Amino acid sequence: MRTVNFKALTTAVMFAVFLVGCSETEEQVTEKPDPVHIESGDECHVCGMAITRFPGPKGEAITAREQQVHKFCSTRDMFAWVLQPENAKRDHTLYVHDMAQTDWERPDDTALIDAREAFFVVGSERTGAMGPTLASFASENSAVEFANEFGGEVVEFKDVTMDHLTQDMSYQNMEMGSMGSHNGSH
Repeated sequence: MRTVNFKALTTAVMFAVFLVGCSETEEQVTEKPDPVHIESGDECHVCGMAITRFPGPKGEAITAREQQVHKFCSTRDMFAWVLQPENAKRDHTLYVHDMAQTDWERPDDTALIDAREAFFVVGSERTGAMGPTLASFASENSAVEFANEFGGEVVEFKDVTMDHLTQDMSYQNMEMGSMGSHNGSH
């Protein structure tokens, strides 16, 4: 009888080790990939512009299944891609620069952070590759400080919509139009 209990115990321990081994393998598969360095020759996945030639935060998306890296010259272009219906429901790994940790003119890739955890300032006076852009920050306090200095509204990743992207463009076009007519009157 003691042998049967020993066999049952041995079987239970082996089964537990098997389950732990399986769960560790699953965790390794679902672990998010590290950000990829943006090289000087890289082009934006949306507009084709050279990414490093422009100021402001950049973005990148790494597809879950294929682990394909898409790089973007601005957070605006990254959101334009992410918010497309074919991409919106997918679980991509997304990175943006924490602008509290890097220079606006030449963002350093050591400051790339998880975009889904970032805070964004929409509608500030600071511009990126495509004109108005969404300034990205790891902390809400940094985003609020930036908005206080440069204007704009602080929003979380999940709250960014296509309206945020087009609202800035409309504002910029109105401003450029009024500047053009103002300059023409001199």
